[in-house]
Amino acid sequence: MKVDLSKCKGCGLCEEVCPLEAIHVKEKKANIDGICCECKTCAKVCPEGALLPDERHEGIQCDACPVMCSIPEGYFGACKRYFNENGRIVRKGRIHTYEEVEELVREGDTAVERPLILGIGSGTTYPDFRPSPFIVQGQREGVEIVTVVTEAPLSYSGLKLKLDTDFYIGEEGKNVYIKRRGKRKVGHVCSEEYGSKMISLGGVNILTSKDGLFAAKAIHEILCGKKVTLYVDEGAEVEITLGEPPIVDGKREEVMRVGCGSATTGLFAPLMMHAADEIIILDGHITGLFSEHPSGKYLGKKRSPIHIKGKKSTDGRYFLNKGRGIGGTDIERPLDIIDHVEWEKVKDGMSLLITETTGRFYAFYRAKGRDFIESTPTEEALRFLELLRNSCERSRTTAVLSAGVGGSARAGVTKNPLKLTRAVHEGKVKITIGGAKPFIFPGGGINFLVDVEKIKYGSIFLSPTPSFIIPIEYTMRRETFEEIGGHIEAIRPVEEVLGLKKG
Repeated sequence: MKVDLSKCKGCGLCEEVCPLEAIHVKEKKANIDGICCECKTCAKVCPEGALLPDERHEGIQCDACPVMCSIPEGYFGACKRYFNENGRIVRKGRIHTYEEVEELVREGDTAVERPLILGIGSGTTYPDFRPSPFIVQGQREGVEIVTVVTEAPLSYSGLKLKLDTDFYIGEEGKNVYIKRRGKRKVGHVCSEEYGSKMISLGGVNILTSKDGLFAAKAIHEILCGKKVTLYVDEGAEVEITLGEPPIVDGKREEVMRVGCGSATTGLFAPLMMHAADEIIILDGHITGLFSEHPSGKYLGKKRSPIHIKGKKSTDGRYFLNKGRGIGGTDIERPLDIIDHVEWEKVKDGMSLLITETTGRFYAFYRAKGRDFIESTPTEEALRFLELLRNSCERSRTTAVLSAGVGGSARAGVTKNPLKLTRAVHEGKVKITIGGAKPFIFPGGGINFLVDVEKIKYGSIFLSPTPSFIIPIEYTMRRETFEEIGGHIEAIRPVEEVLGLKKG
């Protein structure tokens, strides 16, 4: 890259983001005094347009990702993985074996993966210092196993909803409400994930607020598989039912896209080659411009004279504004995506296909004069669109419960709660939630995420404290139970407990 010193104002943004630390601001001007790989990261943040490609730059182009670094001999690209070694791009580093990471993975003891009994129906112990309702011992794979179960009231809980949709629901961070004798705050809109919208409900700050009981009730209804309507501040009305497609502003989202606009282009590029002279995949995450995209270039597609709106990420990949338009963008009419056309390079009859990632909406055009006129799509275009539709998954509403058993809930297991926490993180004690295996967060305490659809409906209860009564199982070897200071005196044979239940 090179610096246009007449434009540079020395703000330092380029220095801040340069992955190779090749830029430094000196005397209020940016200087490229290190080895540059032409990743163009600096140009993306420069408000003055002072960073420009350097035609004198010498390097080998890396095609490992869309950035397409041009790496000088003897140096790394922006990711610091790929290296120009004697004019050849190589991945620096070596392949690893499982044994090298086994200690980090810490899969733990397979003998204690499954609990002997479940916490569902076990009852709750209160005050906390007493042993859990059932502490049972049995054998598995010749090993003496102990499972401790309880239905624990967990106040510090929340729900993370995943809505498979490209429909716009509202800005990140906006509050989410329910209508229960007024407008009640229950959560907020989270960041979007791949083809999904995320909503956070509950959590300690909301559950302890004036709207806490209303929020807890709404979350419990969701956990029980009931339909709940949520309202996003300055956004959409969303009807959700676990396992069912979300309904956004009255529109039922039936399918989940196969990938973003760029991924769609990469996946189906060979078929897109013959579908149209130019194809634009409109998407609120990354919009794809086929003829400029690396996959189009790789197949020999000639760059079209069509230029589109949006902030360019890398070749053929653009960030557009979010909105209620096509593909979750703010584009309401297909041709509005076009920024400008080099009409002198356009031949009459040039074909243009504009679609979104699911292929449900599309528009096909042909150039006539200095305009694009809607036309009948070719068989190749229809074949591509059909493949796109058939590659989508069924849209669903799913949720994970976020909670913690790092507080008094441990007392029913052991007289030494810190030892229990350590044993969980070391993989010696396996926690399950109604038999479902959760993800345990690293760090202090025992905080977890669990897929609520793997927990039997009706086994999570609501207490008006408010808190959720959740079945929890701790399973370990007998010697581990002794090491952590467990309630040895309360152990009963699993056969005895099951026999009592049968009676």
